[in-house]
Amino acid sequence: MTLLNAPEFDERKENRKRNVLVGSGILVALLVVTGIGGFLLGHGWFFSNLPAEHRVSTFFTALEAKDYAKAYGIYMNDAEWAQHPQKYDYTLKRFTEDWTSSSPIGAEITSHHVDISKTDGSGAFGTGIIVAVRVNGDHKLFMFYIRKDGTLTWPAPHELGYD
Repeated sequence: MTLLNAPEFDERKENRKRNVLVGSGILVALLVVTGIGGFLLGHGWFFSNLPAEHRVSTFFTALEAKDYAKAYGIYMNDAEWAQHPQKYDYTLKRFTEDWTSSSPIGAEITSHHVDISKTDGSGAFGTGIIVAVRVNGDHKLFMFYIRKDGTLTWPAPHELGYD
């Protein structure tokens, strides 16, 4: 092929090539911003801790509504726990006492706000997630979400330092 018989310029092909390159660049930039943004905002890389934060928030919402049976089901990750209560050593009665009269803050839970979360444990995504919750305005609680079975525990193995 010589310069005299070179193919004609295909404007559509060049536009498509340019658009694919621009779109790829935007996609990469969006992934970087989402990944780092989730980490910097305290919700895990790519906001991967949001499901655990939502579960903890649902747990505290049930406690605020005094629906201790639902809160117990969320805590144990077993919505059908009433079908087999003998499966658990930690009974609903004890759970209700622990989250009312003997609650970690010394009072009934009337409001909550999930502040931040951090992955904890070994492995790429850790064995669990520590979720920091501000209860009744000024009390900080640290719940631990266990990844392998979806249960919650209190207290968390570590406390997070934040304001």
